[in-house]
Amino acid sequence: MVNTTGSYEVMEKAREEGRTILTEIESKQLLRSLGISTTEIRLATSEEEAMAMSREIGYPCVLKVSSADITHKSDAGGVKVGLADADQVARAYRAIMASCRAKFPQAAIEGVTVQNMARPGLEVIIGMATDPQFGPVIMFGLGGVWVEVLKDVSFKIVPLTKADAANAVREIRAARLLEGFRGSKPVDTSALEDILLRVSEFVAQTPQVKEMDLNPVFAYPDGAVAVDARVILGE
Repeated sequence: MVNTTGSYEVMEKAREEGRTILTEIESKQLLRSLGISTTEIRLATSEEEAMAMSREIGYPCVLKVSSADITHKSDAGGVKVGLADADQVARAYRAIMASCRAKFPQAAIEGVTVQNMARPGLEVIIGMATDPQFGPVIMFGLGGVWVEVLKDVSFKIVPLTKADAANAVREIRAARLLEGFRGSKPVDTSALEDILLRVSEFVAQTPQVKEMDLNPVFAYPDGAVAVDARVILGE
């Protein structure tokens, strides 16, 4: 059974501030409270803070703009990856802030998140949406940009059983990639199924959650980690 105490605290804070969209930091805090692994993440509100945090987290690291008003961070120039030292972090911070303020002048920008750069893995998406007829449904498929290009996803109605989670992973057309393809190792499908079940249990207990988007989740032969995440609450 997932522990929802920490997740309720995160959502209540957003409610008190009049927000329905959780920041990436809040979304990952919520996921960790459910027992789902995420990249380490901290919020820097200045160039100096970003540099200090990057030294603590280690290199290579990733910087992303933190703003509920900017959904597609990459399109806004709000993501810099593979930063190898503090000087690169400083330049990336300035570039992100300049680009996002130019493209979204009305956006409320908290600052920039500093994250460890996850080792490469097979990118998948795990999402949740609220269907007018069926209620909450869970989605699984190839992640990153592939979800928009290939639309290779499966859907299951909440609450999921263990069999539902296993079928969701195996029903997509690209399931062979998960099993290992042309020399690549099979990914840990049990870890993906576990995330699906944890998300399902959480949303079944939490009707105020309208949408969840874990994209991408990096799947490895020995586990999985959510690299980016977004949670939207109902009005």
